[in-house]
Amino acid sequence: MIMKRFFRRAAAGAALLAGLFGFLSRPAAQPVPVNPDGTYVIDLRNTVLPKKGSPGEALNKVSLADNPDPIVRQRADEILPEEKIGILIYQKRNRSIVNVDTVMVRQGAFPFSDAIGEGRGSGIVLSKDGVILTNYHVIEGANTVTVTLFNGEDYEAALIGEDPNTDIALLKINAPADDLDPVEFGDSSQILIGQVVYAIGNPFGIDRTLTRGIVSNLNRTIDSPKQARQIKGVIQVDAAINPGNSGGALFDSRGRMIGMNTAIASQVGQNSGVGFATPVNTIERIANILLRHGKVVRGDIGILQVTEIDGGVVPTQILAGGAADRAGLHGWKIQISVAEQYGHRVPVFQRIPPRGGVDAIVGVDGQPIHSGEDFISLVEEHKPGEKVILNIIRDHKQRELAVTLDGPREKEEEEPPRPRMRL
Repeated sequence: MIMKRFFRRAAAGAALLAGLFGFLSRPAAQPVPVNPDGTYVIDLRNTVLPKKGSPGEALNKVSLADNPDPIVRQRADEILPEEKIGILIYQKRNRSIVNVDTVMVRQGAFPFSDAIGEGRGSGIVLSKDGVILTNYHVIEGANTVTVTLFNGEDYEAALIGEDPNTDIALLKINAPADDLDPVEFGDSSQILIGQVVYAIGNPFGIDRTLTRGIVSNLNRTIDSPKQARQIKGVIQVDAAINPGNSGGALFDSRGRMIGMNTAIASQVGQNSGVGFATPVNTIERIANILLRHGKVVRGDIGILQVTEIDGGVVPTQILAGGAADRAGLHGWKIQISVAEQYGHRVPVFQRIPPRGGVDAIVGVDGQPIHSGEDFISLVEEHKPGEKVILNIIRDHKQRELAVTLDGPREKEEEEPPRPRMRL
């Protein structure tokens, strides 16, 4: 028994030394140019993002007999039709998925000591000039970010912009255009429950892993990294995704990206058959704003959660004292306060029932809405201080309710986050 323990420890020590040697001998990531003031030089003049709603390719019509992989050509006659799509999607799209490695330096437990933490996730190539999409929570708090392409080349990444509200971040690397293979954007408004999907990412750091599943449901809501904010219109899938898959792509059977793998619902922190992907329509909208402005400045309507109904949405959580509450919108209110418990600041949520029934929101500024995603998109076209007109149904009568949008809440960053599951 003692000898077995000795050999186990010796093997573990050897593996640790081998990993350390490999890390130290690994070539440094190719850097991003730096301005005299210390900021990154980010050139976006040649950036062309994918267009939403690409027709994609009918992969089932592609012949395997002339495939570039000799093994595929050799086995062309015995590969089953249901296997063919997965093989072709991986061949076509795996080069579009990258590793995103982060290093965070924090004050250690003792004076003049630093604690260094590392993280790993996935990313998606969006353009030939090196724009990379990933989740905000993958790079949150990182001091350095390194992107590794399919060919093993490492590149230091600069942050273009981030939007914690939707858990989206854009990075920029200076890599040769020939090594960058951008994805094609589908249209997430056309997704159907039950359709087959394919996820490619880096679970547990295992590069470019393909899993397959179906769309389990649509228009789900998950917590964003921003306090008291939720991402709506999320795609639910049963394709196996695990820690490290965050920032990877979800593809349809034509190889079009329809979402970015973002979170899992699991009590053990690993795949349990319930995964969530941010829809590509949201990604396309936010990515274009980040490219133009570097950040998303949105008006806050003070509605934390809605439930979809036929022809509109019902506000199920309204922020007490927020814009919608001040305007007189009827719905369940949430009063958020912060309390001290055992030396820690924790959020306290109080749910206040509505008086006089609940309003149904059927439009914004006269434009009808059919989903939570529609509602968010129309509201977020407005800036803080601007007015939006909510078309509502109250007491079986249609009315208009003017709401003046708030700006970002002060000290929002200081509020303790709610528990949430992230990849």
